[in-house]
Amino acid sequence: MSQAERRRQTVARVIRVRHIGTQEELLEALRADGFEATQATLSRDLARLGARRVSDPSGGTRYELSDEERRDGLDAVGLLVASVSCNGSLVVVRTHPGSAPAVARAIDLAELPEALGTIAGDDTVFIAPAREKRARALADRVRRLFDVAAPANGIAPTGR
Repeated sequence: MSQAERRRQTVARVIRVRHIGTQEELLEALRADGFEATQATLSRDLARLGARRVSDPSGGTRYELSDEERRDGLDAVGLLVASVSCNGSLVVVRTHPGSAPAVARAIDLAELPEALGTIAGDDTVFIAPAREKRARALADRVRRLFDVAAPANGIAPTGR
């Protein structure tokens, strides 16, 4: 992999993980990761990645990657999800063996306001809702995130 490809991967990761409002902030983040780039190089990288500036709900603007790239990543992770269920106070995501950490990370990166945090095992992710009475709504949101159907009775089967 070339230096330019590694730099673009780092730019994409930084944009996904942090709220970056300016190219200067992004250049600082790149320097912290060991990359030196000019503003012109960074502009080309952002264009190649399909990044765009959007209004941030908390004020100002920030960079984000195109919905298509994010959707492609979520679709790939969604293939690892077997079911999403809720008991009224926790959301439980069942995954294929060994996939729970990747699914939990995708949920964390999605920055769902309804989610307080995740805990991942080998094939199960627990999601704590931010508010006690929002677990069902959070479960619905996670189902939509990974395009997983709801179980008929609201409780996912334990066997896969």
